[in-house]
Amino acid sequence: MSLPAASARRLVHAALLLVAGSQSLGAQVTASPRVTETALEFTDGSVMRYAISVPDGYPGSAGDPRPLVLVLHPGGRAEYYGSSFMQSIVEPALRSWGAVIVAPDVPDRSWATPRSESALLALVEHVLDEHAIDPERVLVTGFSMGGRGTWYMAARHPELFTGAIVMAGSPGEEEVASMATPLYLIHSPDDEVVPFGPAEDAYRVLAGRGHPVEMRVVPGLSHYMMGAYVPALRAAGNWMIAQWLSSEP
Repeated sequence: MSLPAASARRLVHAALLLVAGSQSLGAQVTASPRVTETALEFTDGSVMRYAISVPDGYPGSAGDPRPLVLVLHPGGRAEYYGSSFMQSIVEPALRSWGAVIVAPDVPDRSWATPRSESALLALVEHVLDEHAIDPERVLVTGFSMGGRGTWYMAARHPELFTGAIVMAGSPGEEEVASMATPLYLIHSPDDEVVPFGPAEDAYRVLAGRGHPVEMRVVPGLSHYMMGAYVPALRAAGNWMIAQWLSSEP
């Protein structure tokens, strides 16, 4: 799937017609009372699996829009890996938000590619069309490879994402230079896979220019202690809510 973002957005509605009712794609398989695992198919035949979690008492209405959280999983190729990451890490931290949470499986070699970008934009547009979402509270978050993807997507689409939380993710120079979205970084100086230094440097650059940014240092955590990031992610969520409230007219 090598579609520009605009093309992917135009194709999403037709693509969904192909997915609906397709048992071979695992559509509408309930993983838990809150979570549905399904798939989005594009007109070129490519498929992106994803899970979606809705809050208790949902569906919402136009008078009760909810936050949207886009979750980008770390490296891994198991089917519905995004679903397991969402349910084990993100939901425990952010459940109190009452948000709609969507967690796709990476459609390319990483999240930080044009192909993944197009697919993610199409998925988000679909969720915005199908659910009552507050466009002023759209968060992207991820760990490791997903943290890199969070940098990538947030920097390129400030018109869509109103917040970003990066866990153990490496920034690129372009993303640091162009970041216009409130950003919370969580990283361990003892991470043996993704170096701590670039994240700390990015924080200093952004803070130095007055950007809304915070960094939570979690010492003593190996890169593989992902579950230990849950309390820090919860704190990041509280910070993000404060940012959103402060920007309300």
